[in-house]
Amino acid sequence: MRLWPRGLRARLLVAFVLVTVLGAGAASWSSARSASDALVVTTQQRITQTMTDQIRAVTPQLTYPPDQATLDRLRAAVGVNTLVTYENLRAGAGGDTGLVTAALRTAVRGGERLVTQRITARDRPWLLIGTPITVTAPDGTQTPSGIEVYSVHDLSGVEQRIDGLTRSAVVTAALALPLAVLLALLAAGSVLRPVRMLRDTARRLAAGDMDARSAPHGADELAELTVTVNEMAGSLQSSMAALRQMQADARRFAADVSHELRTPLSTLTAVVEVLATTADGMAPDARESARLAITETHRLVRLVEDLMEVSRFDTGTARSHVEEVDVAGAVQDCLRARGWLERVEVAAPGEVRLRVDRRRLDVIVANLVGNALRHGAPPVLVRVAASPGQVRLEVTDGGPGLSEQVLPHVFDRFYKADIARTRTPGSGLGLAIALENARLHGGELTAGNASGGGARFVLWLPRNPEVAS
Repeated sequence: MRLWPRGLRARLLVAFVLVTVLGAGAASWSSARSASDALVVTTQQRITQTMTDQIRAVTPQLTYPPDQATLDRLRAAVGVNTLVTYENLRAGAGGDTGLVTAALRTAVRGGERLVTQRITARDRPWLLIGTPITVTAPDGTQTPSGIEVYSVHDLSGVEQRIDGLTRSAVVTAALALPLAVLLALLAAGSVLRPVRMLRDTARRLAAGDMDARSAPHGADELAELTVTVNEMAGSLQSSMAALRQMQADARRFAADVSHELRTPLSTLTAVVEVLATTADGMAPDARESARLAITETHRLVRLVEDLMEVSRFDTGTARSHVEEVDVAGAVQDCLRARGWLERVEVAAPGEVRLRVDRRRLDVIVANLVGNALRHGAPPVLVRVAASPGQVRLEVTDGGPGLSEQVLPHVFDRFYKADIARTRTPGSGLGLAIALENARLHGGELTAGNASGGGARFVLWLPRNPEVAS
């Protein structure tokens, strides 16, 4: 499951809020922690100082070695929850004084200074204070008296105050949340506004509006990015305009050349037809040259016709003359006209009626079947199938099929799979023209390989085509 938001706006908001809240929380927690430590230290110093003052006030009045009355008097001067010991004598034993630990006793007996210890007992915090009593001689020297004073103090009140400081830190962090959200919204809006403008500009450019631009604001990185995008759009606009001009010039050149070649080719065709009738009476070398000239002339005529057809598609001037056609019958007529009936098998469910341009359907079938006969192997099969919405025509052969290198380029213009076959009868435009004719009828033409091997071309034509007429 993806927990982190995907949108840039949402991520900015979440990141800004997290940083602000965590920062406020960390600052509040640090302040509360420092205040808590200071409170504990101050309380401990106050208690120890009070205990020290009380002991100093009564110490000169004590008798040494002390008796039980002396210990009781010292305990009363220090206060409740106090334990005073001297050898086997005890004053104030019991109650909370039972919390005095052995570690504290050892520390007090091993030195001449006041010792403190904080413990937790009975689910409450406690401060333990222990100090030895020393006797000061007239010359100022101090000797241990053997008296030990231990005091136990409940720190529950201090802990409550610390809890209050912690709650205040939490409340402070919580109060920072709405402010952080508001600031995040303002920051995200100011940061993302130029980004949205760039996005809209990019969409307009992608849709073909080469005049789309974004106005830069400010002098930050986003403004620099906006200027760069505008420069890129200007460069792209210039390149697209030059490319369109080059394409238009190329189409016009092909159309003009094809048109200009029609008249001399018609004359040349008539000449080679006459030459064909007399070729049999020529010498072998002359007859071979004549037949080659006839073949190349016919190939040149087909190439020019294909070029003119392609130029019509490119310029959008290709038109269809739609009529009610029996697709199965049209396939048979196409094969019969080219002498392919004996070499191609047709599988059709009977009469399949479809509104289509008969001439363009004939071109599609001729190109697909001719391609199968030239580059495939028997058997070549044409299947016709119909459904309520479309008619499907499939052409398969028994050849090696289309390789992975050839398949993406099957419908490219002038593409030939075998570069060694540069003199094949085809112009390299047949399949491209077949695809354009299929799309002119609102259909589609695809290429692939049959499951049992061999190339497989499938033509889909809709029942209700929207074609240019």
